[in-house]
Amino acid sequence: MIKPLTAINMKLLKIILTLFYLSISIPAFAQNSNSFGEKQEKDFEFRAVAELGFLSVLSHKVQFGENGTYFDYKKDGGQNVLFPVGRLSLELDIKERNTFILLYQPLAIRTQVLLTDEIIVDDLTFPANTAVDLLYNFPFYRISYLRELLPDKPRFALGVGGSVQLRNATITFESTDGERFRTNRDVGVVPALKVRSSYDLSELLYLELEADGIYAPISYLNGSDNEVKGAILDASIRSGLKVTNDVNAFLNLRYLGGGAVGTAEDEPGPGDGYVKNWLHFMTVTAGLSYRFN
Repeated sequence: MIKPLTAINMKLLKIILTLFYLSISIPAFAQNSNSFGEKQEKDFEFRAVAELGFLSVLSHKVQFGENGTYFDYKKDGGQNVLFPVGRLSLELDIKERNTFILLYQPLAIRTQVLLTDEIIVDDLTFPANTAVDLLYNFPFYRISYLRELLPDKPRFALGVGGSVQLRNATITFESTDGERFRTNRDVGVVPALKVRSSYDLSELLYLELEADGIYAPISYLNGSDNEVKGAILDASIRSGLKVTNDVNAFLNLRYLGGGAVGTAEDEPGPGDGYVKNWLHFMTVTAGLSYRFN
C-alpha cells in the first residue's frame, strides 16, 4: 500500500520543489542577462545527459510477511537474463563551483515463470507448477547538489554534496490464470550523500567517478515510528570522449544496489506489513552529454 508522507517527508518535498524551481528559473535569468556582457555567459552552463544500455541482476531477493518466502528473483523469478535500461538527467553549473542535477531513472523488470516450489506472499500461497507474472517496478527521481572543492585544478575535479531521492515502487505477484494476486506499493523520500570526481587524461579523453549512497535507519530519516533499516548505493565509473566543445560521448559501468527490511505497523493488509527487499544490479550503458550554449 502507498504509505502517507510524514512531516519530514513534506519538508524534503518542499526542498525538491524549491531546487526544481531554481533549476528552471536560473537558466532563463542567465539567458536574459547575456545581453549585458560576455561575463554572464560563463556563469552558467546547462547540460542534458542520456544513456542507454542493459541491466544484469547480480542478486535480488524479496519477502513479504514474516511467514513469507524469501523469494530469489534471479534463481526462481526469471531475472537471469539482461534487461534494457536508460537514464536521463539535466545538469546546471553555476559559477563553475555549484552543480544542480535532476535525474530520472526508469526501472521496470517484467518476467513470467513456472514456479518449481510453492511460495507465500503476504499470507497467500502460490502453488508449485503454476505460472506467475512478476513485476518489479522501482523507478526513482533524484535531485542533487554538488560543490566543487578544487576549482583551480584544470585537469581534475572533485565535487561533494547531497541528493534527495523519491522512489515510486510497485511490486506484484499474479498467477497467469488471474486467481491469485498480491501487490506492494510504496512512495518515499530518501536523502543520500553524493560525490563526483573527474580527470582529463588528454584533451579528448576523460575518466569520471560518481556515487550516491547512504546506510541508515530509515525511521530516523522519514519521521516514521517503524523500525525499518535500509540502504542505497548508486556508483559508476565512466570513460568519456570529448567529441566537440558541446558534445561528449561515454561508456558507463554502474552498480545499483540497496534495499530495506522492517515492519510497517500501519499496513492495512493483507499480510503483517513485514518487508525484506535487497537488490544488487549492474548496468552497462553508452550515452551522450550535450551542453547548451
